[in-house]
Amino acid sequence: MPAEPLSLQAWVQDMAQAVARGHLNELFMPDGQLRPQWAQFFAHVGVEGLGELNRRAQSLVRQLRDNGVTYNVYADASHGTQRPWSLDLFPMIVTPDSWATIEAGVLQRTKLLNRVLSDVYGPQHLLRKGLLPPALVQGHPGHLYAMHGVEPLGGCWLHIAAFDLARGPDGDWRVVSQRTQAPSGLGYLLENRIAIARQFPTAFAHMKVQRLAASYQALMQGIRASAPNGAQARIAILTPGPYNETYFEHAYLARYLGLTLVEGNDLTVRDQRLFLKTLTGLEPVDALIKRLDDEWLDPLELRSDSALGIPGLLQVIRSGRVLVANAPGSALLESSALLGFLPAICRELLGEELRLPALPTWWCGEQAALQRALPQLHHSVIKPTYPQAGFEPVMGQSLDHPDLERLTARMRHQPDEFTVQSYLPLSQTPTWTGEAIAPRSAMLRVYALADGPQSWRVLPGGLVRLAPRGQLMASMQKGGSSADCWVLTQGAVDTTSLLATAPTTLALAQAKRPVSSRAAENLFWMGRYTERAEQSVRLAQIILRHLHMEEPSSHPLQAWMSQLAYAQSLVNAGVPSLPSPVHRGSPAQGLRLFERALMAALGDVQGSYSVGFNLRAIRLAAANVRERLSQEQRNLIERAECEFLDQCQDTDNDSAVQEALHALEAASEALAGITGAQTDRMVRDNGWRLLSLGRHIERLFTLSHAMRVAFETGSVHDAAGFEALVALFDSTITFHAHYQQRRDVVALLDLLLLNRDNPRSVAWVLSTLRSRLKKLEQHQPALADTLLTDLPDPDTWSLTDLSTPEAGQTYGPLMRLLHTCADAALALSDGLSQLHFSHAERDNRSLVV
Repeated sequence: MPAEPLSLQAWVQDMAQAVARGHLNELFMPDGQLRPQWAQFFAHVGVEGLGELNRRAQSLVRQLRDNGVTYNVYADASHGTQRPWSLDLFPMIVTPDSWATIEAGVLQRTKLLNRVLSDVYGPQHLLRKGLLPPALVQGHPGHLYAMHGVEPLGGCWLHIAAFDLARGPDGDWRVVSQRTQAPSGLGYLLENRIAIARQFPTAFAHMKVQRLAASYQALMQGIRASAPNGAQARIAILTPGPYNETYFEHAYLARYLGLTLVEGNDLTVRDQRLFLKTLTGLEPVDALIKRLDDEWLDPLELRSDSALGIPGLLQVIRSGRVLVANAPGSALLESSALLGFLPAICRELLGEELRLPALPTWWCGEQAALQRALPQLHHSVIKPTYPQAGFEPVMGQSLDHPDLERLTARMRHQPDEFTVQSYLPLSQTPTWTGEAIAPRSAMLRVYALADGPQSWRVLPGGLVRLAPRGQLMASMQKGGSSADCWVLTQGAVDTTSLLATAPTTLALAQAKRPVSSRAAENLFWMGRYTERAEQSVRLAQIILRHLHMEEPSSHPLQAWMSQLAYAQSLVNAGVPSLPSPVHRGSPAQGLRLFERALMAALGDVQGSYSVGFNLRAIRLAAANVRERLSQEQRNLIERAECEFLDQCQDTDNDSAVQEALHALEAASEALAGITGAQTDRMVRDNGWRLLSLGRHIERLFTLSHAMRVAFETGSVHDAAGFEALVALFDSTITFHAHYQQRRDVVALLDLLLLNRDNPRSVAWVLSTLRSRLKKLEQHQPALADTLLTDLPDPDTWSLTDLSTPEAGQTYGPLMRLLHTCADAALALSDGLSQLHFSHAERDNRSLVV
């Protein structure tokens, strides 16, 4: 194979300038020839492949978008701000020799850090010998006194350790920082690998790229080996929730590893055991992979204001009844100041020299280090020693002389809060700009994963972080990008699959997927808000169309529309109701005011609870059960909200009504798609049953109330009012196909109240609720009977009795029945919440602390 299989000079920008600035060129050797690994890569890509790089880049963006890969930079819970995951087309390629150096050094450092934690929370020899300053341990907010004297299960403090590496101009790798609390990236690098391998399948297949699955399999085996219940251990991933910036990978890892994704309020402590709250009761949890910083884990012993943790968790850890990866207390290892002390600590604890050096680092809390660091500030990176120091890392070369003087004064005043690290020009890896291949500064995060008690392996790959173009620091939170990392091997490629050690098909078929109480509650409300959105869209369409008919609507119909609009929050309570015979002022003005208020509320998600609010509520509920929904379903939900709100921007122009109707029609079509996905694209487990129960509870309440108001206002006796009620029940075509132009009460009640074949009839909804409840509580029939007690039974209804008016043309039995149906819907909702979501009826809540 030639060193340069095809001419790339026409595609390359700024590579020579990068070398001139002191950066290593990952693409070319100093003599201008392609490095062998890249020559091999481009040989597989070929001349035609180079011409298709833009098409591949577009395909990559499409794939990430379709897979819903996001990184939520300072995500806003109310606006759902999400940033699409940024992934470059080209991987970083690491040669076998280079990887051997990284692997040996990372394994040694992981073993060393585990020993450091054992000593810090045990005999504290390092502190007594002066090898570790007390201020870096006892002064660090991540040092947890609650963990003193604790020996984690299997003696392993660190099941996952991440190291950020940089390659200098000499070609050597150096450690820049380390992450030990809850290292992120294991999910994103998997998605990166899948995405890039699809873009360059030939190169990936023929270049002996090491695979990743074996390392994840080893991590699971290592956790089970140390956890209570061994191979049968229940393992969960603890996430802060959907607004965390890396929530995508929490859900992704849960699916990939076959684990349950939980939040703090999914778990509870009883008798020094950790339990998952599920629909069928409490189920024990033996191990947690936490994606939550230590300070939030237990509000009883750590941050009392934490709503993310589990009260009593630390006591369960101390009792040895749950394994937490990583064990709480490792945050102090993340201080950059520790790097400068590790060489001596390594000689003390391991009797070895560090195989993988770190960048020269000085903790300014020592006077000698401060005096050495101050003259070098212009050529260094100044970092906070502790996370609460109140400033971001800054490059000295970016500061002018007055700024440097002010920084020096601060460092002299509070030296222990500052750590100075030598600046290293990061190596430049090739990236695709859309027009050419251009260099970008890159850092590589590699991971050591525990495969047994105090035993680790290095995942053969990593997460590459690219600095924004023209910048030198690689940070995802500051607009950086990512790349895949291909680690080459000279031996055979490990083709291990997670399926090889997964439970047998029979075991999987016999096991029931647990539904956590939180997931159940979100599915329940997702169902309610979906139905509520459909009903509010349909009612808004009816009102706007009737307000713009040539003939004005009757007063009974206006009263019906007005009452339902208030009930469904289509207009705010302060808006005057539609005109009546005693209305003051012009009827036309009153109609216009009501119409404008309704349209203004449609897209208002802050001060109203109209259509836009309901669509947003669906999305927020769906975000909390992301791992249970297909990407297509999530896309439908997100587009429905986004497009509706975009179309509701201007409600004060001549065509506003038509634009509002167009937006409502589009929302109706989107909701039909969402409903279809809920009906036909979800496994009908207990989670789905609760979603269905939520929908039908909402439908029972809304339709019963709408029919009752139609009779109370008399609008049902008006031709237009009769048609409006049938339309609200979404039964217009069915009604006229069966009854033609008849508009009598008997026909109305037959179809909308009693017809068991009409999914919009009250009787059908009640029958469905009974069926879903019995299936949900099939193991507790007595509980199902209790919940069903207050639900009316359509088998006892008589069309003759209900459709016969009493004296004064009132329909007393019908009114009482509809009122009972609405009350029963709310009572059932409350009963399900108490039994399955809050577990309020459970006894045995004591904690030993």
